[in-house]
This record gives sequence, C-alpha cells and structure tokens, in this order.
Amino acid sequence: MSQFGSQFHGKSHRKLKGNGKKRLKNRDKKRHEMGGYFASTRLAAQNSSKKARIRGGSARDRMQYAGYANLLIGKSYKKVKITSILESKDNRNFARLNIITKGTVIDTEEGKAMVTNRPGREGFINAVKV
Repeated sequence: MSQFGSQFHGKSHRKLKGNGKKRLKNRDKKRHEMGGYFASTRLAAQNSSKKARIRGGSARDRMQYAGYANLLIGKSYKKVKITSILESKDNRNFARLNIITKGTVIDTEEGKAMVTNRPGREGFINAVKV
C-alpha cells in the first residue's frame, strides 16, 4: 500500500498468537488503517513546518525544523531559543542526530527543559524547566 505515501499499522501476520498457528490473511489492508511516517523534527536556526493532510480531509502542521520552544515559566509561556539537544528517552541516537520528540531534554537560553508535546504532530514545541 505504498501508493498512499504512508505506512501500515496493524497486527503482524508472522507472529504466532493464541494456539500457535500462523495467522491467515482474511482480507487486504484498508486505506483507513494507514498511519503516517515519522516526522523527524530536527534542530535548526528557525522554526519550519509543513501542512499534511489527515483523515477527513483536514490539515495538520508537522514541524520539520525547530529553532524555538515555548517554555513554561510560572503560569506563562516564553519563547526561547533552543541551543542543543541533551538526551532523548525514545532513542539515544536521536540526541546525536538532533531529532526532537516528546520527552526530549533540550538546552535553551533559560536552562535545561523537557519537551511536553509532540512537535511532529502539532507543529510547535512546548517545554517545561527541568
């Protein structure tokens, strides 16, 4: 189903479950079962995002490059520059590749902060001080 430009999320047909028999395919994959590719948000000088079509014909911003984050200080947010990526709980190589995901610890002008949202899905970065 690569003609739709996305990847399939569903049960594996190779994995044995239950009584140990191999799962038999009873139908083809459907378009509504397709998911999107991983939007690897990378560190850059400026924020950059692109529009992506989602289910139902709506549009969503997917962040491609991140330069700034909205840092929660007290009860208000402040826009701060991201200087580097320190660590990522998803994959240790993401810190080396400068990929930002939810839970990534970033270094900002105000100090260390942790990303609290999913920038590849929402098109911006929110963070709290660590």
